[in-house]
Amino acid sequence: MPDPALAASARAVVKGGVGAWLSRPLASYHLVITITALLSVFGLIMVLSASAPEAVAHGEDPYSKFWQQLMYVVLGVMLFALALRVSPRMLRTLAFPCMVVAVVSLALVLVPGVGVKIMGARRWFEVAGVSVQPSELAKLALAVWGAHVLASRRRETAVLRDYLVPLIPVSTVMCVLIVLEPNLSTAVSLALIVAALLWYSGLSLKVFASVAVVGVVAAAVLAVSASYRAARVLTLFGKSADPLGSDYQPRQARLSLAAGEWFGKGLGQSRQKYQYVPNAHNDFIFAIIGEELGLIGCLLVLSLFGAFAYVGLRIAQRSLDPFLRLYAASVTTLLLGQMLINVGYVTGLLPVTGVQLPLVSAGGSSIAVTLLMLGILANAARHEPDAVSALRAAPPGRVSRFLRLPLPEPVRPYQARLLRGQGARAQSPARGRGAAERPSGGGAAPRRPRAKRQSPQAARDADPARQPRRASAARASAPQSRRPRSSGR
Repeated sequence: MPDPALAASARAVVKGGVGAWLSRPLASYHLVITITALLSVFGLIMVLSASAPEAVAHGEDPYSKFWQQLMYVVLGVMLFALALRVSPRMLRTLAFPCMVVAVVSLALVLVPGVGVKIMGARRWFEVAGVSVQPSELAKLALAVWGAHVLASRRRETAVLRDYLVPLIPVSTVMCVLIVLEPNLSTAVSLALIVAALLWYSGLSLKVFASVAVVGVVAAAVLAVSASYRAARVLTLFGKSADPLGSDYQPRQARLSLAAGEWFGKGLGQSRQKYQYVPNAHNDFIFAIIGEELGLIGCLLVLSLFGAFAYVGLRIAQRSLDPFLRLYAASVTTLLLGQMLINVGYVTGLLPVTGVQLPLVSAGGSSIAVTLLMLGILANAARHEPDAVSALRAAPPGRVSRFLRLPLPEPVRPYQARLLRGQGARAQSPARGRGAAERPSGGGAAPRRPRAKRQSPQAARDADPARQPRRASAARASAPQSRRPRSSGR
């Protein structure tokens, strides 16, 4: 029987050690890099294991999917490093041009002859033999631009229109263009970004609930607007149990998870990946993880995503810049929501939507853009107040010297910058006070009493009892002020 006191002491030591490590200035920055590296490497291993049988069945090299995934991971790592060098001010400058490029790309991909149509969906551009999916770029553009717009309008006099316009109209246009591809899974991802931006920007619960209800109704209408989507919804509720039709993928995925039991069959030993589970290296890679690594492997993957959720919201909480705060919260919500949706439909809790498991599922544009998003998140971690102080006080480390990372600038809250700008424009005290204390209703600012703006001479004239004392004090101090100058000569 273990000693309760000894167990409590051990828990206290572990808790104290973890707390001490998390209190380090660069803990968030190191956690983002570590979690990103672990998930990316694990994803490469699982793509190699899950994609080989399908590649051989199509007469391809068994390592073709792996090499392709590795190429995009290397590209994503380069984008990650580039994002660390870009300042938040530059990101906000590029927000609007990136949004314009994203919307134009979503429109052009629908044009026959410009966009490539694969399996009935027109979602890709073919550039020098490389497929580019503009809807993935739209996620990043919406997260950066939406955070910039809402951060620019954070003030005490902001009204509902400032929160909803132009974010809701622009995001609606993007979702419509993506649904026309058709690509409902990416439209759901954009909805997650918008919901996170509105929630963390301080929108009232009543208005947020109204917007959420409208979004859910729109998603339900889209779900039943196509026959294959309606069949997936009916399969979820047990209304369609065709083992070779709409229920084939979910059924085979559940069989894979059940076969793995606690510890799995071993890495590379899956049987379901041999043409039983479609898209085993992509949408249903979590089922292969469960079969080869068991429940323990699945829990480890979920733990990594849980740690990512913690560090992402930690960065959002600690950031002083509202732009970085909103961006960190929206990207964390996006990736965590994608993970929950993917695991949900693999386990049979949600209808199949095609949302990938971030950093683990095979995908070119998806993993490259995800790594770019995480690079900006790591940059936001470097701009935490404690991290800025530590980086500017100590010499740069080896990684910073190798990447030539610039020192982060201290971030001041938006309200402080706004008041400082008003004070610089207002030279007189009355104008400065009027700019800072003007009521939200547009009324006139209170003025100082005239007695407080009297000149010094007028104040002395108004108080004759104080004049003799001031005059005698001036006569007494006059010789003393001349004496040091004469001795200095």
